[in-house]
Amino acid sequence: MKKCLFILFTLGLPLYSAACDICGCGVGSGYIGILPDFSKHIAGLRYRANKMTTHLGADGATTYLTTQEHYNTLEAWGGWTIGNNVRLMVAAPYSFNRKTNQGNTEAKNGLGDISATAFYQLVNKRKSMPGARQFVQSLWAGAGVKLPTGQYNSAQTNINSNNANLFQLGSGSYDFNLTSMYDLRLQDFGINLTGNYRVTTTNRYGYKYGNKLNVNTQLYYKRRLASKFSIAPNAGLQFESSSTDRNNGFDMSGSGGYLCMGTLGAEFVLRSISFGTNYQIPLQQKLAREIIKAGNRTMVHVGYIF
Repeated sequence: MKKCLFILFTLGLPLYSAACDICGCGVGSGYIGILPDFSKHIAGLRYRANKMTTHLGADGATTYLTTQEHYNTLEAWGGWTIGNNVRLMVAAPYSFNRKTNQGNTEAKNGLGDISATAFYQLVNKRKSMPGARQFVQSLWAGAGVKLPTGQYNSAQTNINSNNANLFQLGSGSYDFNLTSMYDLRLQDFGINLTGNYRVTTTNRYGYKYGNKLNVNTQLYYKRRLASKFSIAPNAGLQFESSSTDRNNGFDMSGSGGYLCMGTLGAEFVLRSISFGTNYQIPLQQKLAREIIKAGNRTMVHVGYIF
């Protein structure tokens, strides 16, 4: 964990905000990659595939309880710019969850938790540098809310504190996000830094998911290959951390922890169409006292800029 954080901050991360869900509870990872530039509006679809292994034994050993879980999410999202400095972003996920244990498979599909975030642009600088190079810098800060629109099954909340409460379409609670996005670019080379901290509340069944932190940093090379086509390959790190869940005031030991992932992807823009893909590989993790192990993740998104 210390090694992962050291690399993040060495790359220049000036922000400590952040957070999305490490795994499960229907909403998966909130990672969205490098957003394409847009001055007015953007609307699109985003697909995420997460997988994990749960109910591991001592030292990660497989037992008869060990379960393979898959969380796939198709998300409609959009952004609206109001004036010069205000931006509103909304995301509505639909989840396809599946878990398999000893040949038995259980599926759960449905609407997840809808979220909305309002941003204000604090910094927007463009400056010509020697050699006709452009220096570009922007900083957005925002706050938002996650609504309990996804179904939460209270009967699935096991009183055994060692069991992770992941297999849900939504958290059943109103949660609040603090978010920041910083971008620094010198001509074609840049660094993108994002952070989100989610403050959770207790749902009506007495369950409270832990507060969640997410920070990520990406180095990218943005190259215009034609007048209306550009490509931006990128690579970086993502760090996620979650505090322990609480069920009716009792700590759930089968929750919480941290995860550090390496990311590799590319973003494309052709006229008014944006497309991006990203692959994430766990580098270091300690989730739920190591009874959960996160697997690789994939994300693909497409957007229309207008």
